[in-house]
Amino acid sequence: MEMKSVTRSLRILEAVAQHQPVTVGELTKLFGLPKSTVQRTLITLSEAGWLRANRKDTTRWEIGVRVLAVRPAALQGSSLFAAAREPMIRLRDKVNETIHLSVPDALQCMVVVDRVDCDHAVRTYHEIGDTSPLHATATGRAVLAHLPAADVDELIDRGLDSYSESTLTDPSELRTELKRVRTNGYSVNRNQYRPDVCAIAAPILDTDGTPLAAVAISMPDSRYDPAKEPELGRLVTDTAAEVTARRLGA
Repeated sequence: MEMKSVTRSLRILEAVAQHQPVTVGELTKLFGLPKSTVQRTLITLSEAGWLRANRKDTTRWEIGVRVLAVRPAALQGSSLFAAAREPMIRLRDKVNETIHLSVPDALQCMVVVDRVDCDHAVRTYHEIGDTSPLHATATGRAVLAHLPAADVDELIDRGLDSYSESTLTDPSELRTELKRVRTNGYSVNRNQYRPDVCAIAAPILDTDGTPLAAVAISMPDSRYDPAKEPELGRLVTDTAAEVTARRLGA
């Protein structure tokens, strides 16, 4: 009976991941289980951090932060992680700033999966597994700029939350910025998500142009020099290209 309960919980967790945000009623129809059983399972998974109620509609369920935190550990054995590690270290050595590798969780968020720290006493810091919105960050916009227009429209339709005075919340301004990212090859974030935190990021693309991840140079605003932006942009873009080549075995 206990193993059957565990299997049911895992199946419900997988269903939420596939259909999120999803209601109890939708899951009940999907599995043909009593509503009370599904509700009890959802609450148990929520208490453990595997699921959470959708922020805008609390009757709907979605994947929780515990799943996002586990995902980086799983990725550490992947070709992406292995291909990125050495280029990230070399980039850190060149710029002496923190380097992050982040992957998209569909359109939900970006997830930090690796980090190489600099030796400054004052530096930016993100825990492995930390999440951030696509539209408000350098890594997010580096990925977003290479997604299909329909995905960008979907993200905009969900609403562009503001995190600071400079967050891009106007759809036309965001689309203009994404065009600039495609032209330049990198994205810039200056205090648009977290105060006094800046970043320059470039996408890591698959062979068909699908964005798999983004690598970023992250620094406090006090060390951000706009005059160095083109140089940092070139360095992070070169690093992303090297990761792609290493991943493909070139």
